[in-house]
Amino acid sequence: RSTQSRSSAASDVYKRQDLNASPGQPIRASAPGVVHFAGSIAGMTSVSIMHADGIRTTYQPIDTALEKGDHVAAGQVIGHLVVNAKHPEPGLHWGALRGKDYLNPLDLIQRRPIVLKSVRN
Repeated sequence: RSTQSRSSAASDVYKRQDLNASPGQPIRASAPGVVHFAGSIAGMTSVSIMHADGIRTTYQPIDTALEKGDHVAAGQVIGHLVVNAKHPEPGLHWGALRGKDYLNPLDLIQRRPIVLKSVRN
């Protein structure tokens, strides 16, 4: 499941994606980087990773042992999904930010082009 959360600002921008995940499921870093923040934001546990390209990704709600300044590799387990009273339905909030601009984090995933198979009668 992927749902889009829109900004309340006049511009129609993505703030995060809500991805289907189960409590206890390992959460992996989307790209290499350095932990920018690990802790609680408004009662929800979060990890933010600053990447070399200037994009910061955020993962919520997760339980993690990481600390600010830790280096992470692409695909490294950065924590495990937890259930949070502010977000009782299981799922991962995944956000991306470049400067002050929110990005759709799904656009950061390199996708292979869709190739349609021809049908012959």
